[in-house]
Amino acid sequence: MKNIAVWGFSWVPPFAQGLVRDLRVRWALEEAGLAYESKWVDASERNSEDYRRKHPFGMVPALDTDGGTLIESGAIVHAIAEQCEALMPPDLRNETLAWMFAALNTVEPPLWNLFAIDRLHGDEAWTTLRRPGAVDQAKARLAALSACLEGRDYLLGRFTAADILMATVLRFVRHTDLVAEFSPLNDYLKRCEARPALQAALRNQSAGYLRNAPAAA
Repeated sequence: MKNIAVWGFSWVPPFAQGLVRDLRVRWALEEAGLAYESKWVDASERNSEDYRRKHPFGMVPALDTDGGTLIESGAIVHAIAEQCEALMPPDLRNETLAWMFAALNTVEPPLWNLFAIDRLHGDEAWTTLRRPGAVDQAKARLAALSACLEGRDYLLGRFTAADILMATVLRFVRHTDLVAEFSPLNDYLKRCEARPALQAALRNQSAGYLRNAPAAA
């Protein structure tokens, strides 16, 4: 994988900064020690014909390499991990894949739903009725995940690509105290967030937002 470029949104509101899914790709590249260039698409460009040819849904991330363009954060992280034994240990390949899917298919949907209710639709009347059920669904997933992490530093005992996806999923509810209610889960997220590679990825993403921030922001 050479000549890597990661596409992210040029700017997002503060409540979403550090949560946009190109962070996962940056983190994986930092863990793998792969250099990359940052490219940015703004709100006026994301639905353009040019960008839609890159990403048919006008979203991020997209990854450009000599081999072409890849979309979807899970697929991109997987492609990076396939080239880095630390992220996809040969003896834990199937387990790593299973937990990557679990992060995106089982844990993310209820957590993203709660994030959307609180951050994207918080001023709408229907959220008052919907939120309690959304919290219950999120807590059920978090409780099960916390039980799996009991006595473990990471999902599979050592850090893998699955932890990149799971930790970034958990950050969707950072505006709540839900993760803090489960000690093993809270410790796990703090451990992941303290990794130098994530801190480097956050700095890279944040630098783009700072450069591209609207004058009134």
